[in-house]
This record gives sequence, C-alpha cells and structure tokens, in this order.
Amino acid sequence: MPTSSARRGTAHALAAVTAAAALLAATGCSDSGSPDSGHSNSGNSNSRDTPSDLASQRLDWKACPTPSVAEGGGPSPSPLPGGATWECASMKAPLDYAKPNGDTIELALIRAKAANQAKRIGSLVFNFGGPGGSGVTGLPSFAGDYEKLRSRYDLVSFDPRGVGRSDPVECESNKQLDAYYAQDSTPDTPAEEQSFVKGIGTYSSACEKRSGQALPYVGTVNAARDMELMRKVLGDDKLNYFGISYGTELGGVYAHLYPKSVGRAVFDAVVDPTQNSEQGSLGQAKGFQLALDNFSKACVARGDACKLPGSTPKEIESFITGLLGRIDKQPITGIGARKLTQSQALNGIAQSLYSKDYWPLLEQGLDEADGGNGGLLLALSDAMNGRNEKGQYSNIQAANAAINCVDSKERYTLAQTKAKLPEFRKASPVFGDYLGWGMMACSKWPVPGKWSHPQVSAPGSAPILIIGNTGDPATPYAGAKAMANALGKGVGVELTYRGQGHGSYDSGNPCVQKAVNNFLLNGKVPAAGTVCR
Repeated sequence: MPTSSARRGTAHALAAVTAAAALLAATGCSDSGSPDSGHSNSGNSNSRDTPSDLASQRLDWKACPTPSVAEGGGPSPSPLPGGATWECASMKAPLDYAKPNGDTIELALIRAKAANQAKRIGSLVFNFGGPGGSGVTGLPSFAGDYEKLRSRYDLVSFDPRGVGRSDPVECESNKQLDAYYAQDSTPDTPAEEQSFVKGIGTYSSACEKRSGQALPYVGTVNAARDMELMRKVLGDDKLNYFGISYGTELGGVYAHLYPKSVGRAVFDAVVDPTQNSEQGSLGQAKGFQLALDNFSKACVARGDACKLPGSTPKEIESFITGLLGRIDKQPITGIGARKLTQSQALNGIAQSLYSKDYWPLLEQGLDEADGGNGGLLLALSDAMNGRNEKGQYSNIQAANAAINCVDSKERYTLAQTKAKLPEFRKASPVFGDYLGWGMMACSKWPVPGKWSHPQVSAPGSAPILIIGNTGDPATPYAGAKAMANALGKGVGVELTYRGQGHGSYDSGNPCVQKAVNNFLLNGKVPAAGTVCR
C-alpha cells in the first residue's frame, strides 16, 4: 500500500532488492512538535534549538553493534579498504525543541574516519532518503561509492528520529503487516473501498497505540534541528552534507533554518519543495510511467531476447495492465504460503524501476508472474516494505508514514480522492490508481500535519549543488530546478544527468562523480547548467 506521498526512494531500499532476489533464488510518506516551528532563516541556531549541555556532549564511539530489526537487520558492517573500521555512537537530542531542557531521545550515528587525517576537511553527513531509511545501515552498504570522498572526510550518517535505532516508530505486528501490504490498495467496488479505508484506520490506530508519544516530534523540521546539533557535537564549523531523495528535502529545510551553517552540500535525486502531497504523488505517477516506458522501449529494442510479449512499448504496457488485472481478480503463487496480490505486484514493479540495474529483475518477474509464479515480484515488494526472509519488518514504512503525516497537513477524504483519480489515471495507466489512492494514507493519522510544502529559501547560504536525473521515477527531473529556484539566487547550482534510475552519483557516471568530488573535496562549484550524459 503506498504511503502518503511515497517519498521512499532510497539507495538503502535498493540494497534490499539484491538480498531478496538472492534469497528467492536460493529457496526456489502538526508541527514537528515545537510551537516555534515558524522558525525564520535568520542564521545559526539559538539556545532554544541547541541547549549548551547537549551541544557540548562528547560522543562515545565504539564498534558497531549488529543492526536491529528496525534498522533492517543483517551483519555488522564490514571493514573498509585499508582495514578502517566503522564506529557507532548515540547522541542525545531534545524530544521537543520547544522544551530543550525536557525529555531527550537517543539518535544512532555511524562514522568512518577520513583516510588522510592530515588533509581532513571535517565530517560529511549523509541522509539516504525515505523518509524512514536507516543511515546507520545505509552508509556501510554503499560506502564503496563514497570511498573517494573518505579521503578527506569522516563519512557520517544517522538514523533520524523515529527511524531504525533512534526511538523507532512502531505500528502493526509482522503478521498484521503481511495482511496490510497484501490488501487491495486500488479498490474497485464500494466494499473494497470500505475495506481500504478501514485498513488505513486500523494501521494509524496501531501507530498511535505503540508510538503515540513520539509521533508529534518525528517531522523534518526536528530532524533538521538534530543535524545542527550534530554539527556542533561533531565539532564542525559548517555542515558538509550529501542528501539523496528525501534527504534533499531535509537538507533544504536545514538550509532554510541555518543558512550560515551550510558548508559544502550536495542534493541528489531532488524532491520538489514547491509541491503539496497531491502534486508530488501526481508527479511520481508521471515519473514512474516514464521509467516504465523507458524499460519497455529497452526491452523491445532487444527483439526476441525480451521475454515480454509485445513488439511496441504500448503492447508491453497493455500486457502489464492485463497481468495486473488478472492478479487483482485472483492472486497467484508467491513465496511459501503467501500469495502475490495486485498491490504487491505494483509495489514490486515500482521498486524495480528505482535503478536500471534492476530492469532484468522486472522483466524476469513479469514473465514469471505471467506463468503463475509471483515469487520474484513479491520479493521486490518485500524489499520495498522492509520485510526480511524471517518475516520481520524494519520500521522504514512505519517511519515513512509518521514523518510524511506529521509534515503534510493534507488529509484527503474518500470523495476527494475518488474525484482526483481520473487525473492520476491519465498520468499513468499503470501507477495512477496506486498513487492516487495512496493520498489517503494520512487520512486517519492521529497527529495533525505542519505544511503543504516545506520552506527551503536560504539566502546567505553557501552554494548547494543540485543534481537532477532526467529519467528519475521517484523524484522527477523538474524537482531539481524547482529546488534550485526555491533556495534562492546564488544558492542552488543545478547539474543535469541524462540517465535512468533514482539518483545520479551512485549511477557511476564519471561526469557526475567528477563534478561532485571536485566540489566536495576541492570546493570547486561546477558551472550552473552543466549536463552529464
């Protein structure tokens, strides 16, 4: 079932796809809790934002523990090239920044020290998106991509509040989540509509019951304040930052609150900060349709080697919609006793479009599903939802819902949602209903939302490198220009990557990586309008 604005494209989620597929082969989106959240962009934080005793805390870095189930599980992070090891620590932060001397929460951090300490610039803080992705497990998973940056930076990431090991939001049990994600999220009849609405209410009530005290405080504004506190605790004069997907929104909010604290910052796979949740979901419908069209064109171009029926992209799309219609009427064999439903099939298709590297899995999964075996598509869906081979769920989607719903103030009714569906279907015959109905995910949420869209204007900030990928399904290309404009004149510097998949730097494109590395390591800002192919 899609979350409120589906801001869930993360490199971390993609890592889970590989594990899920390997397993299958082996086995056969209120205020953030503070009354003063109408914070101006007047510069660095004041005493209310960063209490002196917390800003001066010393972190106790130790060997990293085995990741928790909420973080996604798995082994402790492996050593880096040259034998460098990962270190983990906990940082105290106010639960409510309006009460800086009140209750605190523990935020989980991870770091790998710079290889060249003599030329060390400082810390480079990563957020890989979601919202809801664990940075403590995400950074080690993709550390190889950032090894060049580790030459002069301590690589640092964290589990934002409500995520992973940082006081994780919890909602339904594993068994209940299996049923929730299998539920029909594109209802076709009044009975299915009632079941859909009831499922949202039950899920939201479970979140309130298990995590109600934390829910008002997990929003993006508080996460940005946490990063300012982190900057001080790490001992950095400026925040050097690499934000991906939702991490760009978080970075934009940080720059708005603390423009004079921005160091060298990169926003990759950029969320459009000018859109409300409806506009964002509609943009994603178009983005995923574009990615599916590109996948279909590539398949057709391979001729008989393409496993899918159809000699044109439109014919492949018709095959997919027909397959989904059949699965809607009769779920097919999945993994073990679990069937593949239409909602899970859609989720699996969406997951596989986050990277061109996973197009072969999509082709194989669709072909197998056509023959009655939905195991691979279900594995892809499980990866998106954070389900491991033991049937345990990380809290990535619970945190995603909690953060999206405390950020976005829109609460769509059944009637409002149904009225919008024709526009979504026009945007995408495959994903329109899926993302249109997803607008209702916050309709029963127990905590009010904060904004229609975030404030990211950051006059006085250092230049921020904004990277847009023309083929990005989850954060469509237009978002990069919108972010650059919203940050303000002289702040956002836009770079275009003409590629496929979610994000640009991790694509391995030499042009993108050279521009980013030169900016972060040497402070050289690329020319605005640079295009990489």
